[in-house]
Amino acid sequence: MTRFLKAATGTRKRRAALAALAGTALTASTFTALQAYAGPGDSGDDGGTVALRIKGGEARIDPRTLRITARTASGTESVLSAAAAESLGTPTPVSRRGPASAAWSYPDRGLTVSAAARDGRLVVDLHAKKDGSLGWPSAGAAATGDTKGAAIELPRGEGLRIPVADPFWNSARGGLTGEEGIGLKDLTMPFWGTTAGGHGVSTLVPTDLGTQLRFRSTGGRLQTAARHDFRRADGTDDYTVAFSLTDGSPVAAARDYRRYLASKGQLGSLKQKIRKNPEVAKLIGAPHAYVWGDGRSAKTVERLKKLGISRMWLGYDADGNPMPKEAVAAAKKAGYLVGPYDSWDNAQDPKTADTSVAKWPDRVYPDGCVHDADGKPEGGFGGRGCYLSSQALADAEPRHHYLADRAEDMTANGVNSYFLDVDATGELFRDHTPGHPMTQAEDRANRLQRMRGVSGGALTGGRPYVLGSESAGSWANQVIDFSHGSSTPVHDGLWKAERDKKTWGGYWPKGRPGMFFKPATLDTSVARAMFDPRYRVPLYETVLHDSVVSTDRWELSLYKLPEQKKDRALLAMLYNTPVNLALDGKALDEHGKEIAAMQRFFAGIQKAAGTAAMTDFRTLTADHRVQRTTFGGGLKITANFGSTAYRGLPGGCVQATGGPAGPQRFCPEG
Repeated sequence: MTRFLKAATGTRKRRAALAALAGTALTASTFTALQAYAGPGDSGDDGGTVALRIKGGEARIDPRTLRITARTASGTESVLSAAAAESLGTPTPVSRRGPASAAWSYPDRGLTVSAAARDGRLVVDLHAKKDGSLGWPSAGAAATGDTKGAAIELPRGEGLRIPVADPFWNSARGGLTGEEGIGLKDLTMPFWGTTAGGHGVSTLVPTDLGTQLRFRSTGGRLQTAARHDFRRADGTDDYTVAFSLTDGSPVAAARDYRRYLASKGQLGSLKQKIRKNPEVAKLIGAPHAYVWGDGRSAKTVERLKKLGISRMWLGYDADGNPMPKEAVAAAKKAGYLVGPYDSWDNAQDPKTADTSVAKWPDRVYPDGCVHDADGKPEGGFGGRGCYLSSQALADAEPRHHYLADRAEDMTANGVNSYFLDVDATGELFRDHTPGHPMTQAEDRANRLQRMRGVSGGALTGGRPYVLGSESAGSWANQVIDFSHGSSTPVHDGLWKAERDKKTWGGYWPKGRPGMFFKPATLDTSVARAMFDPRYRVPLYETVLHDSVVSTDRWELSLYKLPEQKKDRALLAMLYNTPVNLALDGKALDEHGKEIAAMQRFFAGIQKAAGTAAMTDFRTLTADHRVQRTTFGGGLKITANFGSTAYRGLPGGCVQATGGPAGPQRFCPEG
């Protein structure tokens, strides 16, 4: 039979040969021969389709439009991407590069394309010989058959699962459709997923810089649309998109990305970090807290120990009042981690700077400022001073030691941890300053290098520190130990709320700023988009639970938002992640007993799986109010966000089973 097929040269003859075999009984070997024959080498009459076998099925690409469809082994049809948003022009003939790849180009656009079946995925690589923009890929509910229950999984913060037909998310209230787009670099991880009917698609973009992801509502259903800007000077002239067929789990795309990181040697390990620096082990079982006023005293540390809190991470703001040496010593004696907040991202005139972390010696300000394409300095945080070029600091470090001197000053009180604001997030710059030009990719590389210098000791006199940063992107997972903010799927309405100092609170009074301690009420839409557990999904933890310890943002301490406090506590325990607190003596008076009870539960699940991977997540009820996670060797954590009991678990409670301590239960107050 194989000889018969090979002899039938030409597309029409091949099809005739296949038709001649229709209706005949096919053995397993015959089917395999047919499948192999009709795979990568098969095209349409005009050579307009490229078919490649990938894990779970076959992908078919139309080179004329870049439309990609797939058929799973069970026969389900999927659209991995609709056609490109713009005309691509006439493609060159497809050339074969072996049995699992093909290449062509679009001369009118200056684009070359290669498509390959690689590691079970369909990987499409595009290279631009001239600057331009491409709207692709795009898909929506149709990507998974447009069936009931279709959803998009988005790694904004920890992760969201967005039903494509949900009226809330299709409106401006959801905070997606009204945006110009989300930079992939601003997500915690560069992928998104679509699922429906037991099937799904993972779309991964390793070349995240220069790529925006937009959401549009068409006929009451959400669709995704990516756009990449090819800019040679920005280093974004290459664009790679990898598609995978998934099993429809809400965390399937995250599993696919974890597999990708591991295959590239880019997946960190808390166990390895602990071996290199045993102090990292003190993160396991530790809630995180920024201390203020009398919270920065040895007396407060003693109160925490008397409450039975065995582990804590204690941080303090750079407000000119660092934690005294005796308090730091007490924290270390108690087995806690303690460290300062610092930022190497901003610079102000030292004579008028309103924060010590924006003061730099010599002419770092203004010579080290980032400048835009018009030669204007990029205004710094809150419009004050400027954003400081990581390239300028890197160039100056061998001779001036600005970073090493800063780190030495910040750690002079004996701390064992360090928080370096924004270095691990997506806030990256293209610097046009003639003396220190820099692309976003180079900015990212500089930040990785200096974070490694703190966690590894190269910038700190050989002494490693337990390092954290803000809302850490997955690209930084190997060089940091913890991240403040990567658990929070921020809605733009949060920034509007924070600007209203009257209701939210400001940076006063100095010892107990309202920004952190004053209870606040979020707009209902903002609260729903960020904290409704029905829309939350642990994408970040699925990928990085055994690499990075993740918490909510520091200005969103657990007790800052009373209406969301219970759900946020349950989410943290369900995901086996620490809560983030703002602490002083008064806060311990009000919440000390509950914090201690929560830490005892948390210490138990962390002992069982604090350094283990999250291996499963699922919802147990149709309303998504009962959810379960699984870690490592079998720890299962079930949270009931509802008001009625589920198989003996009361509403508003979380339960852990399968750990060494036996069954545990925690029910947060309120």
